[in-house]
Amino acid sequence: MTDVESKAVNVKKASEVLYNTPTAKKNALLRAIAAQLKRETDRILKVNLLDLAAARKSGLSDVLVDRLTLTEKRIAQMTTGVEDVFKLPDPVGEILERKKRPNGLLIEKVRVPIGAVGIIYESRPNVTIDAAVLCLKAGNAVLLRGGSEAIRTNSKLVEIIKKALKNVGLTSGCVEFLDTPDRKAVAEMLAQDRYLDVIIPRGSHKLIEYIRKTSSVPVIAHGEGNCHVYVDSTADLHAAADIVYNAKVQRPSVCNAAEKLLVHEKIAKAFLPKISDRLKLASVELRADKKTLSIIKNARQATEEDWYREYLDLIIGIKVVKGIDEAIEHINHYGSHHSDSIVTGTKKNGERFLREVDSAAVYVNASTRFTDGFEFGLGAEIGISTQKLHARGPMGLAELTTIKYVVHGSGQIRK
Repeated sequence: MTDVESKAVNVKKASEVLYNTPTAKKNALLRAIAAQLKRETDRILKVNLLDLAAARKSGLSDVLVDRLTLTEKRIAQMTTGVEDVFKLPDPVGEILERKKRPNGLLIEKVRVPIGAVGIIYESRPNVTIDAAVLCLKAGNAVLLRGGSEAIRTNSKLVEIIKKALKNVGLTSGCVEFLDTPDRKAVAEMLAQDRYLDVIIPRGSHKLIEYIRKTSSVPVIAHGEGNCHVYVDSTADLHAAADIVYNAKVQRPSVCNAAEKLLVHEKIAKAFLPKISDRLKLASVELRADKKTLSIIKNARQATEEDWYREYLDLIIGIKVVKGIDEAIEHINHYGSHHSDSIVTGTKKNGERFLREVDSAAVYVNASTRFTDGFEFGLGAEIGISTQKLHARGPMGLAELTTIKYVVHGSGQIRK
């Protein structure tokens, strides 16, 4: 038996234990993980520095280095995320529906754990903690495979989780980690349909497409974020500038950052010079259509490919549109169905945008940067699903459960 299969078996066996683990014990585990993170912050940072040095030596981009970097603040945020999940209600056992049939059968639809979850992700070591904690609280065991660039940091974080598991009397197989940079391990993990119930990938479009096409295990994909902000003709232009700037600049390396700006032609001459100057001061590269280029000069011509791209960098595509019809059509055609926002002073246009834009999260007069499990009150997230089955948007505890029907009878037989 290979290491990958052995760990998948461990996770499957552990999931059978976690399935019926009481909430109090799961919460005790989360408290233990949070406490261990606080105690070992300095050790985590030292290990992370080794990954950062190797990443820079290998020529990893600044964007990916940022995603890999841990600081005291980021570890504190991870710890807060664990504590927030601890405070959330346990979804397991929740009765979603209850009905009594004419024959006397009482039928309940009940939330239960998915079981054994596999998670494949890149760069961001905080995913190790977020994913493990959410899975454990929802009664799932998890097999983790992080990117090779963060292998030392992720190994340390899993070591911390395993210490907490031991402290509360749960098997270490509840969380397993593939501590090899060999890419063949991913292919082998995707073949573990006998032991894993679902695979959740987080990473590049290339990685996710590979997993979707290769996996024999069902996949819930964390899609890329080609997110848009559309500035309508009735928008408060000061508020619009703040929203666009925040959505693009506050943290450009994450999937909920805005990658495209659409501007109504009626306000383009008033708005574009101001926002382009502000973005340029933040070192944002502007890629624009011909109408935009006729108004501002500090941009380069956008290509057709640009409208589809998720940059994850200080780059933004800008297009002038005739109105909300063209904006919605553009977003639904070129977007990734992640997060899109309209800035408008018209309630009718806001409601129409919310109704007709086919994305997991849609906004009126707010930054796309809020599409996040923590910001949505989920405590943390396992990813942001851009598909429609079985979950969509930030995936929290409820999205890590499935259902079963519990039927109470008193001797009924079907005639």
